[in-house]
Parts: sequence; C-alpha cells; structure tokens
Amino acid sequence: MSDRNYLAAYPLELQQQVQALLQDGRLAAHLERKYPERHAIQSDVALYEYVSGLKQRYLRNAPPLSKVQYDSKLRVVQHALGTHTHVSRVQGGKLKAKNEIRVATLFREAPAAFLRMIVVHELAHLKEKDHDRAFYQLCTHMEPGYHQLEFDLRAWLMVQDSLTAT
Repeated sequence: MSDRNYLAAYPLELQQQVQALLQDGRLAAHLERKYPERHAIQSDVALYEYVSGLKQRYLRNAPPLSKVQYDSKLRVVQHALGTHTHVSRVQGGKLKAKNEIRVATLFREAPAAFLRMIVVHELAHLKEKDHDRAFYQLCTHMEPGYHQLEFDLRAWLMVQDSLTAT
C-alpha cells in the first residue's frame, strides 16, 4: 500500500473508517455503487472540448486556454492530479499569455464525477490562484457537490494505490 495519506487533512475517525473499509475490501464496491458512470473522454481533443465547455458555462471572462491534455507523468513527478500553468512571454511589442491545464492520465479510467471535480479545480485556478475561501466558493459554484467529490476522490485514490501494490 502507498505511504501517501490522501485523507491527512480529515479527522482521524473518518480516516480510520475509510481505512477499515479499504482493508475489508468494501471501499472499492462502495465507490463503484456511488459513482457507476464512466466517461468517454479518452483523447486530449475530447478533454479540451470538455474543459472548454465548462469554462464557457462558468468562467466566460477568464483568460483563454491554449492547451488541455492528459499527462502520464503528472502524478509520478509532482504528486498532483491536475495542474494549471500560466506563462507570459513578450512577443514583438506585446505580452502574450498562455494558460494550460494538464490532468493525470489515471482520470481516463475514473468515474465521470471525479474527472469533473479535477477539471473544476483546475479551472478555478484561472480566476483564483490560491486555495482560499474564494477559490472553494468558485469550485462549489461550478460543482455544488465539490467537497464530497474531493473526499470520495481521495478514497478512490487509496483504492487505486492498493490495487497497484498487489
């Protein structure tokens, strides 16, 4: 099993309950029942269209996205599930800005709700750079069940780690 504690910020009692479900082999089935819907977003092009659609719906005035893609190195290298980057360059006499979102490749196989949660999180960074109150308010505006999805995603990651450890 992984030495990463995805639930470290949660109360110890809650961590113990999830750990017990995992050890009993019931956590994966619980999450499968709760999130049975898979998504069909398998390519970078489809991911870009999906993210752009959410951006258009909730963040019309946010800066444009230049790239959205799955990244197989993301989780291994940075221990992150998604990243956003903002790069400014001078081209000619103008300042050009590029915004990119990268999503860990493991989300190709994740439930649709978890992909949406990661995308909402990274889109929120277009407006709010820090993980503060305004950031999480924006996340819950785009996805009202954001906090529960984040918790369940962390539990799902524990299941994924246990599967790769066996």
